[in-house]
Amino acid sequence: MDYHVAIIGGGPSGLMAAIAAAEQGVKTLLLDKGNKLGKKLAISGGGRCNVTNRLPEEEVIKHIPGNGKFLYSPFSVFNNYDIIDFFEGLGVALKEEDHGRMFPASNKAKDVVNTLLNRIEELDIEVRTDTAVKTVNYGESAHSIVLHSGDALSVNAVIIAVGGKSVPHTGSSGDGYAWAEKAGHTITDLYPTEVPLISNDSFIRDKTLQGLSLRDVNVSVLNPKKKPIITHQMDMLFTHFGVSGPAILRCSQFVVKEFMKGHKPVLLEIDCLPEETDNHVRERVLNLMQDQPKKSFRNLVKGIVPERLLDYVLQKTDIQEHEKAANVSHHKLNYFVEHLKHFHVTIHSTQSIEKAFVTGGGVSIKEIIPNTLQSKLMHGLYFCGEILDIHGYTGGYNITSAMVTGRVAGMHAAWESMG
Repeated sequence: MDYHVAIIGGGPSGLMAAIAAAEQGVKTLLLDKGNKLGKKLAISGGGRCNVTNRLPEEEVIKHIPGNGKFLYSPFSVFNNYDIIDFFEGLGVALKEEDHGRMFPASNKAKDVVNTLLNRIEELDIEVRTDTAVKTVNYGESAHSIVLHSGDALSVNAVIIAVGGKSVPHTGSSGDGYAWAEKAGHTITDLYPTEVPLISNDSFIRDKTLQGLSLRDVNVSVLNPKKKPIITHQMDMLFTHFGVSGPAILRCSQFVVKEFMKGHKPVLLEIDCLPEETDNHVRERVLNLMQDQPKKSFRNLVKGIVPERLLDYVLQKTDIQEHEKAANVSHHKLNYFVEHLKHFHVTIHSTQSIEKAFVTGGGVSIKEIIPNTLQSKLMHGLYFCGEILDIHGYTGGYNITSAMVTGRVAGMHAAWESMG
């Protein structure tokens, strides 16, 4: 036996798994096909690295709509607060930002990555970068990891931490699914989540609103009966291909799931004034019209929404630029309010899974023991991070899931490998 535990993949979950295993005193190997470890961590949070989220456990799990409940067990061993203690214990000062997001006080992702790499060195973990794994051969007592170079390594426990299919330039290209299937595991349908959405609506094609961002609007995904499936109140952005920004990324997986049910295209509804009811907006504008009937309608309502959006809505409702308030009919006023409160964008597709921030789907969690992350189908086999069918919103939730599952997998793989 060459090693007690081998971890394949040097992302957030693989790094945590390696550290956790080595802390139990076992001979640990970390393999990565890339030239450096922690690539995804280094670019996360716009290069600042959103290490975790400080919200209460319940809230964190709510922000992981893809099988987040599975994490209750791992969280009982190591949770988001333990991640904070872990980094602060290694000398990384963290600070809290909006919605509980935790960042290094230095605002530098590389401080987080370097701290993990220093810990790996301290623990004497053998690291091999630029080392691609060809396959894993499972044995009765030990397993064999076959490298592309032709070498084979004998190990007691294998942890697969190779990520999903998103952001492939960081190394996650979906290699691990085949190794999981070889051990008898089911891979659920893979799909992009946290992904920009594509629309062929004429105003998108004409780039009428391209580059316009809307602050703090409600974005809803509608089902075929025009009822909201989910609503998120955040910022969004019109782009040259469709829509993007935080609210859109959060809604994207629900659009994809509608597509998977055969509902295509899907309607998004934007409420530009979420704090007011339709009636309230109508009354407010009507009062302005009655107070200043001679003023142009456009000047009366200027500032209600960003100017480019206002001009587009006026054009849609057939209200001329210099038309006086007194001449705008109730019908046109209703239509104007309707557009501000129920602005529709037809979504025809999404950007590719490679352009997504997170992969939906993966190794079925029904085949994984929750409090150890061990395979139910194969001794000495563990999974952690994004290869599992678990996905959250952006905001530190996916990294939390990766680090927690990595930590728990590493500890248990070490204990089993000594058995």
